[in-house]
Amino acid sequence: MDMVTSVFIFFCTLLVWIMTPGIALFYGGLVRRKNVLSTAMHSFSALAIVSLLWIIVGYSLAFSGDGVFIGDLNNAFLHGVGFQGPEGSTIPPNLFMMFQLTFAIIATGILTGSIAERMYFPAFLVFIVGWLLFIYAPVAHWAWGHGWFERIGAIDFAGGTVVHITSGVAGLVLAIMLGHRKTNEPLAPHNLPLTIIGGILVWFGWYGFNVGSAGAFNEIAMVAFINTNTAAVSGIVGWVAIEWMLIKKPTMLGVISGALAGLVGITPAAGFVSTGASVIIGLIAGGVCFWAISSLKKRLKYDDALDAFGLHGVGGVWGSIATGLFASKQVNPAIENGLFYGNASMLGAQLVATLATFAYAAAVSFVLIILIKRVWPIRVDSEKEHLGLDASLHGERAYQD
Repeated sequence: MDMVTSVFIFFCTLLVWIMTPGIALFYGGLVRRKNVLSTAMHSFSALAIVSLLWIIVGYSLAFSGDGVFIGDLNNAFLHGVGFQGPEGSTIPPNLFMMFQLTFAIIATGILTGSIAERMYFPAFLVFIVGWLLFIYAPVAHWAWGHGWFERIGAIDFAGGTVVHITSGVAGLVLAIMLGHRKTNEPLAPHNLPLTIIGGILVWFGWYGFNVGSAGAFNEIAMVAFINTNTAAVSGIVGWVAIEWMLIKKPTMLGVISGALAGLVGITPAAGFVSTGASVIIGLIAGGVCFWAISSLKKRLKYDDALDAFGLHGVGGVWGSIATGLFASKQVNPAIENGLFYGNASMLGAQLVATLATFAYAAAVSFVLIILIKRVWPIRVDSEKEHLGLDASLHGERAYQD
């Protein structure tokens, strides 16, 4: 066991953990003041429920066994997941479990942006249980647990398919099935400084997200570190440049949104591509996510309240495809080259994995909601929605004036 590597992954785990409170603040600032606490409640509920489910069965389904589509129950309740690993282990198995736990938590937190201000809380809790067990854990196994993505040659460095497409697409399905918010009030963010603080925490935690996925503090980790920052700032440029041209004003919300778009785009490719490629990936991510939020959402007329799909779903799709274009053995000898380095099969594998994740997450999310609707309403009534979910569902207010 390598203690330096273990300390490195321990620190990265803490960084990824801070992303969930960060997303709570980011989303909380974007909603109206009467829903800020209920929106934050979604993220913290995900933290609690996912932590327990991951220990009981989620980790085992994702990372145990050698099944093509799903793991087994050999590590349920963390059976056999201790500090001492098999010979050749570089970090304790229970540390790896915790590192992956933080990924599952933030993925669940991301999808909550689509349901803000209108979903019935018990239905939300049941949905995230089903989402973790039947969507996130299987897709994590496909990509990282020796499942079928790995077997066809698809790669995902830190979660383009596993985290961002699964959460973004589930958010889209939820937004469509919940319907539009019923209000005559402006839907503008109530506290942009809160959103900026949350966005900064998410960006800060993203370094643990991507760099820790190298598995050690080595050359690949530094490549991921540089690419993560480069794509984030490139995403800002891509987003704000288009925003400035179209609405004639650059905005701070555009800056932080562009950074997150770039971060999403580089996530599946962070340890596989050159720095030059990360600039292109970030620029395009900023542009396509801006288009998804400002144009696609209006054309398709769905109310993805905080743009979980526009940022994470669309950005994740682009990042996964871009990995198939820009992946380079010169950067990471453990992988095959992408299309731009003469290997079209890599792009083919990425397209298959991307489409499969998109379709699977959409179909299972739809089924989960249909089943939940048979037991609980999924949407609050008009009176509760008008009053605000902070007061009507949780009996508290963020601001007492």
